[in-house]
Amino acid sequence: MEIRESGFIFSDDKNLIDAAAVHHYLSTQSYWALEIPMETVLRSIANSICFGIYRDGRQIGFARWITDAATFGYLADVYVEEEFRGLGLSKKLMTIMLFHEDLQGLRRYMLATQDAHGLYSQFGFEPLENPESMMAIIIKNAYTKHED
Repeated sequence: MEIRESGFIFSDDKNLIDAAAVHHYLSTQSYWALEIPMETVLRSIANSICFGIYRDGRQIGFARWITDAATFGYLADVYVEEEFRGLGLSKKLMTIMLFHEDLQGLRRYMLATQDAHGLYSQFGFEPLENPESMMAIIIKNAYTKHED
């Protein structure tokens, strides 16, 4: 799938992904994956349905779905480079991703966010109805180096 609009390219082609650019953003600018190793980024790309936003051959946005393509999907690592925010690119990307053929008919779509509730609520995401039924193992600062 590839959509060209206003000089931007939205694509699910993994061959277009600039893994170094994705790694740089996630490891230095995200709040959820600081210091993530490149090997982990590469493995996550290989095992997810990925989407990129490109401008003039440059990766300026990214997102990926962790899914079994049958019942469940978890949206992760969503970003748009700061200089391109406010142009509606996140909304366009969300629309493209939610209508992707491999993500139809799932019974649950999930994500976690600290600061983008307004964006995701426009697409039907809402707080968990019964959060007490959900459990997780969370490794805080999983990628940061600790000195003993």
